[in-house]
Amino acid sequence: MAPDEKKYTELAELLKALAHPLRLCIVRGLIENGGCNVTHMQECLGAPQSTISQQLQKLRAVGIVEGARSGLEIRYRVCDPRVIELIRILFAETEEK
Repeated sequence: MAPDEKKYTELAELLKALAHPLRLCIVRGLIENGGCNVTHMQECLGAPQSTISQQLQKLRAVGIVEGARSGLEIRYRVCDPRVIELIRILFAETEEK
């Protein structure tokens, strides 16, 4: 493979993390809301807290989201500007309608 194999591998992992409907929905929601906690996501998505937490862990593992603790609450936000731009492009047609 090319000398930039590590970069290609990182980008492939980022895309794999986004290639799940629930994770894609979580990321889009975090961008639109400027971040939120798991309870808010649970209410919006109607998914169990454990499922959302598992999906957030996968997104954190590749550096798409990060969490900031405030007392007992962790507020998540998208921290990768490339992902923000990618989501904007992917959903541009949807938002125009």
